[in-house]
Amino acid sequence: MKIAFFETKTEDKEFFSKYLNEHKLYFFKGTINEELKEPQDYDIVSVFVHSHITDSILALLPKLHYLQTRSAGYDHIKCKELYKRNIAVSNVAGYGGPAVAEFAFSLLLCATRHTHVALQHSKQGLFDYHDLKGVELYGKRIGILGLGTIGSRIACIANGFGMNISAWSRSRKPIIDELGIDFCTLNEVLQKSDVIMIALPLTPKTKNLINSSRVAVLKKEAIIVNVARGEIIEKSLYRSLPNILCIDVTSDLQSIVRPNILYTPHMAYYTKEALERIIKISYENIIAFIAGKPLPNCLKDSCEIDYKDS
Repeated sequence: MKIAFFETKTEDKEFFSKYLNEHKLYFFKGTINEELKEPQDYDIVSVFVHSHITDSILALLPKLHYLQTRSAGYDHIKCKELYKRNIAVSNVAGYGGPAVAEFAFSLLLCATRHTHVALQHSKQGLFDYHDLKGVELYGKRIGILGLGTIGSRIACIANGFGMNISAWSRSRKPIIDELGIDFCTLNEVLQKSDVIMIALPLTPKTKNLINSSRVAVLKKEAIIVNVARGEIIEKSLYRSLPNILCIDVTSDLQSIVRPNILYTPHMAYYTKEALERIIKISYENIIAFIAGKPLPNCLKDSCEIDYKDS
């Protein structure tokens, strides 16, 4: 089979060249939008988050049978058009649980204990810390939006901090009973939580989920941590929200230079272990497709996630 990989690094090429050497492989450093300029007869295409699958891209891949994204998020893929052509699609759901959940708490601790400010002051020889009074996580209530792999891991970490946990999810997960999580409506979670952590995929149902009417019920001192897609928060809130907001991704970079917003450049997933899981799961998906087996991370049933509100 002809398999094309886009947005690749050296380690990607080394791994797939070793384990898929019986196939004809093509590796590109750029996105599919940058690299694919004329029709190609690839059977399988593997992309990452910056490659946008559009109708014009699909028109250049007349023999495509399987598309994979080496990411958990899939909002850069128009799944419905792919399924009209009976093209299989998968992601690498589950790879980033520990990495993203741990990073979410690193952002939260910066917000509650001002660690990033203290480190900067120390480097400048400033050791007066009396303007950096923090608050404890112990005994506070965390509200988790989404209890998938990342949300569930967030719950485990929160439990270790001695936090009270509320959650809103499209289905009741075993971890709810295991940790004694208060399973609530969205509005209830927003109203009573001291910390809100967003761990949802971006879908038509979750875009702008956190909007001006919903944040109106937040506690004045509530902290929002978003390690999901930026578009889940309404764009205008990046310019107006008075609450502390910690984000690893955003849809409006020009609006995040505000003292109440802590932001990082979409790096929550970026650990040695998570990158290894991405490659491993992507490889397993390809092997399953070639063997005619069900895709472990097929997106067919995930394109229209119906989260029930309030």
